[in-house]
Formats: sequence, C-alpha cells, structure tokens
Amino acid sequence: MAEFIRIYEENPNPKEIKKVVEILRDGGVIIYPSDTVYALGCDINNNRALERVAQLRGVKLEKANFSFVCEDLSNLSDYVKQIDSPTFKILKRALPGPYTFILPGNNNLPTVFKKKKEVGIRVPDNSITKAIVHELGNPIVSTSIKDEDEVIEYTTDPELILEKWDNLVDLVIDGGYGGNIPSTVIDLTGPEPLVVREGKGSLEI
Repeated sequence: MAEFIRIYEENPNPKEIKKVVEILRDGGVIIYPSDTVYALGCDINNNRALERVAQLRGVKLEKANFSFVCEDLSNLSDYVKQIDSPTFKILKRALPGPYTFILPGNNNLPTVFKKKKEVGIRVPDNSITKAIVHELGNPIVSTSIKDEDEVIEYTTDPELILEKWDNLVDLVIDGGYGGNIPSTVIDLTGPEPLVVREGKGSLEI
C-alpha cells in the first residue's frame, strides 16, 4: 500500500518533505506533482529504484528516456558536457519552467546511463518538486505517468492516481490537481534547437 501525503505547493511542509526524501533514499518510488503532469520519480543514485521505475514503464533501463529533475542549473555540469553560451542563455530564460531540454551527457552519468549520449534535464517551476530535490541533494529521475485511457492522456486527480498505483509505488503526493499537458521537449544537442514535442512550454524562448 502506498502512503498518501498532502503537501501544499504554496508552502511545502519541511517535515513532509523530509519524509518523502527518506522514502527516496531508501530506494522508494514516488508519484509527485510538477508544473505539468504528475510523474513517477526515484533517487538518481539508487539502481534498485531505477530498475523499478523502468519496470513500471515497461522499458529496459539502459534504453529508457527518463528526465533528470534538478533544483536549478547549478548541478548541470555534474551530468552534462560543457555547453556554449547561446545554449546556456536558452536554459536560463526557460527554466524553471515546463520544458525538458535534451543535452549532451558527460562521463559522470550514473552507471546505468553510461551508454547514453544525451540526457533530458528538467527544472520544474513547482515548489514541492524543488523542495524535494533540494532536501535530497541530487536530482530525481523522472517520467510522466501516462494513462492507458485513449481519451484521458494524463490523470490529474491525485486520489485517482493513488487508486491506480496503490500497490505499485511507495508514496503518492497529493499536491492538488495536476495538469494534463506534458512539458515541451527541446533538443539542444544539434546546431539549432529542435522541438521534439510541443507541450505546455511556449516555443518562444
């Protein structure tokens, strides 16, 4: 049975955030709100948890296109190769916000992602997410929870999310109703920014 914690975005309760982080450090998998849709997440440094997330999404871990959710751009160099000034300006303008940027990965990527040449970076504009990543001290690996329903692409009600994922994850955070439009995905590995998926983030950045 998953724990169900209500956290308010206006003022996330530090005690509740600590509880979330304890679960993550212990190899737990959580469902949490972001500035777009609800997402599955785990500690980037916990291989067991990463395997679980991949299993839940029905993908092989080494081939999975998960995002690294960061608090800000300060720990970007931990996972991303040196980026040029125009690229950094785009990131600075757009983040925090509803974007996933694909950037060239470096040699410090966690072992399971070593073969990946690129990495998706997210800095959501959501104080719950930011507080979790800040308290954890490193990024969480994340993937949005898509719905099998052909009409409803993303479930927005945390109670319905709990109903569906109750026996699959360790914790569901109720951060209020979520959105149903995913992040805009932009590939910054080439000579020009390339929009891979149009989502909530404006293309004018």
